[in-house]
Amino acid sequence: MQRITNFLKTSALGGLFVLLLLLLFYLLLSEALLAIVALATPIADLFPEEWSDKLEAPVVVAVVLILAASFVFGLMLRSSTLTRLGRRIESSVLGKLPMYSAIRRLTRGLAGADNTDRFRPALLMSTGNQREIVYVIEDHDDRQMTILVPWAPTPFAGSVKIVDSNRIEILDAELSDVTRVA
Repeated sequence: MQRITNFLKTSALGGLFVLLLLLLFYLLLSEALLAIVALATPIADLFPEEWSDKLEAPVVVAVVLILAASFVFGLMLRSSTLTRLGRRIESSVLGKLPMYSAIRRLTRGLAGADNTDRFRPALLMSTGNQREIVYVIEDHDDRQMTILVPWAPTPFAGSVKIVDSNRIEILDAELSDVTRVA
């Protein structure tokens, strides 16, 4: 009798958990689809109203509209005029925001951008030949570097320090690879 009761209890609880997970998945998916339609609504408003009233699958049309608009904006951003305008806005407006430059360097480092204006993985040489994985945030002209010493298990939270550049060894690795082990 005890085995039958345990079997019924575990089956019912297991089924309940699966149903709850399916319900949660359904709710998340429906919210995501509503968000996609809401994002595409301003784009769809550019077309005649009769066209949008006859839609059978608004979510599919919304995804297509968002992808098409993204492609058009991507093409526009490749033009030299808009690139110069973007740089001017970045230097005059965004560059004055306190966290913008740090976030910009971090994303360039994660994307593997080929310039020196990005977070770079490095080793900090401590006393006793100990080495710590750090991220170089900024390289100063006076032989000093601003670094982030990450705390485990969060690779982008840690202590910010200014150290002599002779204590830093820049690693020949991508930031995204180093963050997985830091």
